Amino acid sequence: MLTFLGRKNRFCDGIGRRDFLKIGGLAVGGLSLPQLLQAEQQAGTRATGKSIINIYLPGGPTHMDTFDLKPSAAKEFRGEFMPIATNVPGMEICELMPQLATRADKFSVIRSIAGLRDEHAPHQSDSGWSETSLRTMGGRPGIGSVMSKLWGPSQTTAQGTCPTFVDLTGWTKTGFVGQVNAGFRPDGEGRQNLTLNREISLNRLDDRKDLLAGLDRLRRDVDSHGMLSAIDSFTDRAVGIVTSGDLAKSLDLRNEDPRLLKRYGADNGMGNERFVMARRLVQAGVRCVALSWGGWDTHGNNFTEMRRQLPPLDIALSALIDDLDAHNLLDQTIIMMSGEFGRTPRINGTAGRDHWARASFFFLAGGGLRHGKMIGKTNRNGEEPIERPIHIQSVFHTLYHQLGIDANSVTLSDPNGRPQYLTDDRHLITELI
Repeated sequence: MLTFLGRKNRFCDGIGRRDFLKIGGLAVGGLSLPQLLQAEQQAGTRATGKSIINIYLPGGPTHMDTFDLKPSAAKEFRGEFMPIATNVPGMEICELMPQLATRADKFSVIRSIAGLRDEHAPHQSDSGWSETSLRTMGGRPGIGSVMSKLWGPSQTTAQGTCPTFVDLTGWTKTGFVGQVNAGFRPDGEGRQNLTLNREISLNRLDDRKDLLAGLDRLRRDVDSHGMLSAIDSFTDRAVGIVTSGDLAKSLDLRNEDPRLLKRYGADNGMGNERFVMARRLVQAGVRCVALSWGGWDTHGNNFTEMRRQLPPLDIALSALIDDLDAHNLLDQTIIMMSGEFGRTPRINGTAGRDHWARASFFFLAGGGLRHGKMIGKTNRNGEEPIERPIHIQSVFHTLYHQLGIDANSVTLSDPNGRPQYLTDDRHLITELI
């Protein structure tokens, strides 16, 4: 649905202009898509052309029952599950993830994450920063918003125009770079507005764009800053997203092979369909797709919850790896998956595990990284790293490097005009590069 309004905008030179063209609810935080596309672009490297699928496991999944099992620990630590071998010698994961076990050569797990804080918030999984960092200025931007800020909020592909960043479940934060760099959230009215109103043909749309341009020409002589030309450019790009229909098609799973959907477990009611959408969006040209899955705050009944959630996650993640590979996208797409922190190695009195920031895992697949690795090691009871501790920011520094963004030199200006580095701990994880 396209909406044409007579809302008046006023620019820095004091000129008022009737904005006859607005792309309905294709908006983020109250911004129309033409406004969304007016982000200031900062110079950045586009060397690799890689994309990211960012999977957030809210609540903090237990490292002890997923990728860092301790079968030799005392009963009050080791839990109820046993590790199984994978297709990489010496690499073991939880018995509840047998499909991933056959694909271990395509992923790596960092088991020695350090620098986390006990925060029930997605900031650390999305940016590597605490939610308290620069809070008075809006906080630190997540990786999708950084990509949007550096590369612009939209991408032009062979198929059409699409957003740089799509947030399927609304958990990411823009931080101080502002809502203009937020991920597009295709829910409710936003989804409907990806389709051209049936009452407006492409010819009528062209007529209205021509009318807009004609009215603007009346003021070109007094537009000393070229602002109107810039606005027309943003409007054209906004219209391109809608008229190409590529984004809307990517979100419509009726266009997908039912057999593939079944392999993803997309009908299980647990959100596995988001993994399919992520692949389709990356295929359409979206550079970052964020999604959340499950609930991992297992203070009680931890092992019951693991039996319920790990098998469908195993199915969805394995299908995503296979699907990207089948479309020749796996080397060009980084799959990252993490939670807020790990969970206590010692099992509590309600068969649960509580918050534990001293140890956690970070899962990485694809993206042209060197895989088939378990990086780092915690002590006998899984309490803290004893080999190769890796700061959470070093993970993001490595991700930016793989995207072609030099986090050693690229900075973003905060609202006070001060340059802010993307990470403070700038060490590459050399085992992956």
